[in-house]
Amino acid sequence: MEFTVSQIAAMLGGKVSGNENEKINMLAKIQDAKKGQIAFLSNPKYEQYIYTTQASAVIVKKDFQPKKELETTLVLVEDPYISFTVLLEEYHKLISFQKTGTEQPSFIGKNSTAGKNLYQGAFSYVGNGVKIGDNVKIYPHVYVGDNVTIGNNTILHANVKLYAGTRIGNNCVIHSGTVIGSDGFGFAPQADGTYKTIPQLGNVIIEDNVAIGANTVIDCATLFGDSTVVRQGVKLDNLIQVAHNVEIGKNTVIAAQTGISGSTKVGENCMIAGQVGIAGHLVIANNTSLGAQAGVPKSIKEEGQRLLGYPVFDIKEYFRSYAVFKQLPDLNHRLRELEKRVGINEPINANGKEG
Repeated sequence: MEFTVSQIAAMLGGKVSGNENEKINMLAKIQDAKKGQIAFLSNPKYEQYIYTTQASAVIVKKDFQPKKELETTLVLVEDPYISFTVLLEEYHKLISFQKTGTEQPSFIGKNSTAGKNLYQGAFSYVGNGVKIGDNVKIYPHVYVGDNVTIGNNTILHANVKLYAGTRIGNNCVIHSGTVIGSDGFGFAPQADGTYKTIPQLGNVIIEDNVAIGANTVIDCATLFGDSTVVRQGVKLDNLIQVAHNVEIGKNTVIAAQTGISGSTKVGENCMIAGQVGIAGHLVIANNTSLGAQAGVPKSIKEEGQRLLGYPVFDIKEYFRSYAVFKQLPDLNHRLRELEKRVGINEPINANGKEG
C-alpha cells in the first residue's frame, strides 16, 4: 500500500511543505525512519532528529519553524500526535480488512447469513441461525455459537469463543482467547455441603465500537431475557473478568486483571486501572477513577471521584495516609525511646494504662 504525501495531507486536513509527490508506504519513529516512511514530531525533545531523519515526510505542528535546513518534506497540521494516530488507525484498518473469502476446513451452520467481504479463517465454526454483517473478519479457530449476531466491520481474532445468543455490535475488535457468554458463577449451597449448579440462561450484548483484549471473559446473565451489557465505546484490556448481569457504561476503560462481580453497574466514562476488585450488586458512578489494586466493597454514588486503596478512599487522602504509614517504624522507635525516658516499662494499652 502506497500513498503520496499530498494524499496523506488531504486525509489529515494539513498542508505540504516540500515534495507533495513523495511516496509513503510505512509509518515509523522519527529517529529510525527510512526513505518511503512518514514520522511525526510532537515533543520538542525530539526536534534534533528532524534535521537528520531519513524519513520521506514528517508530520509537524503548523507553526513549526526549522532552525536548520531540512531534507524531508513536512506535513503541517494542528496536532501532530493526533494526526499520526489517525494514520495508524487507517493503516491498521487497511491491514485488518484485507482478507476476504472462506478458508477450508471451516463450517457454517443452517440458516446462517453473512454480508459482503466476509473472511472466515480455517478451522473456524459458525453455528446455526447466525447473522454476520458486512466486512466481518473471523480468524482461524474462532467459535461462534448458535443465534449469535455480529455487526459490520467487526474483527474476531484467533480462538475467540462466542457462546450462543451473544450479540456483537459494529466496529468491534475482540482479541485472541476471549470468551463471551460463558456461565456466570452461580452455585447454590446444599444441606449436605455440596453445591447445586444454577443454570445460566441469559446472554451478553456488546454494543458498537468496543475493543476487548486477549483472554478476557464476559459471563452471560443468569435469567433468560436478561443480558450482561458492555455499552458503546468501552475499551477492555487483557485478562479481565466481567461476571453475570454486569453492565459497563459507555466509553469506560478498564485495565488488565480487573474483576467485576455479578450484577454491578459501572457508570459511563469511568477509568479503572489494573488489578481492581469490585464486589457484586454495586453501582459505580459516572466518571469514577479507580487506581491500581483498588478494592471496592460498596457503591460509589458521587460522580467524578478519584479513589485508591482498600477499601477505596480519596486518592489525595490515600497518599497522605501512606506518607504516615511509611514513617510508622521510625515513629514506633521514637515512642519506645520516650517510654524509656519517662520510665514506662510496659506498653500503654487502649485505656491509657500500662500493661
